[in-house]
Amino acid sequence: MNQHVLVTGSAGHLGEALMLTFRAARRPAFGLDIRASLFTDRVGSICDRAFVRECLRGTHTVIHTATLHKPHVATHTMQEFVDTNVTGTLVLLEEAVAAGVESFIYTSTTSTFGAALTPAAGEPAAWITEDVVPVPKNIYGVTKVAAESLCELFSRTQRLPVLILRTSRFFPEDDDNAAIREKYETANSQANELLYRRADVEDIVSAHILAIAKARDIGFGRYIISATTPFCRDDLAAIRNSAPDVVQRLFPDCKDLYAARNWSLFPQIDRVYVNELAVKELGWQPKYDFQHVLDCLRSGTDFRSPLARAVGSKGYHSTSFTEGPYPV
Repeated sequence: MNQHVLVTGSAGHLGEALMLTFRAARRPAFGLDIRASLFTDRVGSICDRAFVRECLRGTHTVIHTATLHKPHVATHTMQEFVDTNVTGTLVLLEEAVAAGVESFIYTSTTSTFGAALTPAAGEPAAWITEDVVPVPKNIYGVTKVAAESLCELFSRTQRLPVLILRTSRFFPEDDDNAAIREKYETANSQANELLYRRADVEDIVSAHILAIAKARDIGFGRYIISATTPFCRDDLAAIRNSAPDVVQRLFPDCKDLYAARNWSLFPQIDRVYVNELAVKELGWQPKYDFQHVLDCLRSGTDFRSPLARAVGSKGYHSTSFTEGPYPV
């Protein structure tokens, strides 16, 4: 009888967070990863069909988080991205259908939107919903979109319930943009991002767990998973030109709370991720937003969730780079 959740990528940020949560709830879960970890039950590749088939025994739901990420673009070939992100997903889908898996949750990324995230000069910030057509900028985005298409195909032709969660940033590492790293301490930049392009890993996990419960009823769905923005469409022109003015209007105490930490807001914001569909259809209620940041600054506490602190930093490479955390 099918009874457990299979988590691919169990040695990564989200995979570990999911496994920690399932274990704390005494919910049967099985971790698969190419790297050994305390949360990996079997070490192997998602491209190895026999290995995947064996791991799927006794599985009722697959949560597929394993992937090559954007920071790997400079260190891995395009073929490696295709092998892991596309072929690996295809193998999982085919074997999930053969095993009678009840639902498949695919962790995608808002990076799929690519060039659609950056408006032309003089245009308002982009309002990013699930209706925005992806324009991938690199092999990472291309392969994630391709994997999403495979998920949709299997949902339509094999009647496999599949939900795709396009997650925004939740990694704890420094920004991959050197200019941001130089100007803002990590906590400052990540607090700013909760206004429009970031989520806490605890909220990401809760979205995945809700997706398991909803997948069979929904059949197929694609959702943006990001912290609830305080902005509305009427703010888009203003935040593209002077974001601090809008933020301080919405949060009058922000200026003093930031000044006490010697923090500063980003001068402009170019896109806003909108989570309304996930809130409506999944019943998702993210807790970690910008108001939470300000509440924590007021009380002198860490705005990261306990789960985010427990998982900590994983990094993406075994090599250290002289010019920053990423070879980009």
